[in-house]
Amino acid sequence: MLEIKLLRENLEFVQTAMHNRGTTVDWEAFTGQDSRRKSILAELEALRHQRNTVSDQVAQMKRNGENADAIITRMREVSATIKGLEKELGECEAAIDEMIMAIPNIPHASVPVGKDENDNPERKKVGAPPDFAFAPLPHWTLGENLGILDFARAAKIAGARFPLYLGRGARLERALINFMLDLHTGEHGYTEVLPPFIVNRKTMTGTGQLPKFAEDLFKLEGLDYFLIPTAEVPVTNIYQEEVLDESQLPVYFTAYTPCFRSEAGSYGKDTRGLIRQHQFNKVELVKFTRPETSYDELEKLLDNAETVLRRLDLPYRVITLCTGDIGFSSAKTYDIEVWMPSQGVYREISSCSNFEDFQARRAGIRFKEKGKKGTRLVHTLNGSGLAVGRTLAALLENCQQEDGSVVIPNALRPYLGGMEKLIP
Repeated sequence: MLEIKLLRENLEFVQTAMHNRGTTVDWEAFTGQDSRRKSILAELEALRHQRNTVSDQVAQMKRNGENADAIITRMREVSATIKGLEKELGECEAAIDEMIMAIPNIPHASVPVGKDENDNPERKKVGAPPDFAFAPLPHWTLGENLGILDFARAAKIAGARFPLYLGRGARLERALINFMLDLHTGEHGYTEVLPPFIVNRKTMTGTGQLPKFAEDLFKLEGLDYFLIPTAEVPVTNIYQEEVLDESQLPVYFTAYTPCFRSEAGSYGKDTRGLIRQHQFNKVELVKFTRPETSYDELEKLLDNAETVLRRLDLPYRVITLCTGDIGFSSAKTYDIEVWMPSQGVYREISSCSNFEDFQARRAGIRFKEKGKKGTRLVHTLNGSGLAVGRTLAALLENCQQEDGSVVIPNALRPYLGGMEKLIP
């Protein structure tokens, strides 16, 4: 959430930022409501001052034995007017809050201006795509041939866009989760947490999923609870409405969770395989930092996520999202895209973002500096470290052999009892 002071004092700057994002905002409605609020406040203050002054006058008249009935009657009318204006002010402020909650974050100055994903500049490529002497198979065909994925039975159980892992497939998914968690806790300094997979409305609002993206969420019928779309939601809200001591910062958390997304608006996209599912596993990285260090922490976060792919010897690239493609809450985002041989393209496997104080303002997460009055908002960051199903898909495709087997990367073999290959 943007600070209302910024909107009032630097509206042109915010308007330019929203234009660069391709976001349409009814600025006339906002400024109209804000002017109305200012007018109501001025009238309220004048009437409250009048009421206080007259109260003193009435008290003095009573002490002097004078009749104050006429003034008391008039003040009852003033009090009724004040009550009506207070209600009007509350409605006005609620309307302003609703408008502000729908305005996305300001992109950082280093974010390239662009319209969509076609304007995202490539930052680097790591590793060379494998040069196959045969036509590489897609991961869903490989998985079914290996007997480790069964999408038909998953559809029977739940519907489209759900996976069913079998035998070595389930073990491989679990191995990837444990490998990622061990890497991030053992080498990158993250504390592992296992949060709730169901959260309330306030928590969803804190990270920016609500109110704007309600259609993308799974809501529990008859209850104001939601299945999490990512561990970012519960983990970021661990410190909701809390004040941290500066000595606690930075805080690093990592969490494995299943993630649930309705995939609204994605009809016809990635209908096969593990790329776009209603339910998928992910290992998430979340940081709470001081504002002064958050962009250094973003670079470290990116490297932490990249390390997973480097250890698995999977080719990938990093792109910087432009203003027209950046997420609602983000000030700057890097996407990591892994090579998918069957499609001949790089596909997103992680987004690493700095939200600055946007989420912290919504969730009320602050920190106290030693020797200074007041508190400051923390900066929050998060990234996938990584999306597990997409990692498994990339592993199958990049490590496939002509005979239909798949070589297990060295880093994963200890998690699979020394298994070196998946053989049909």
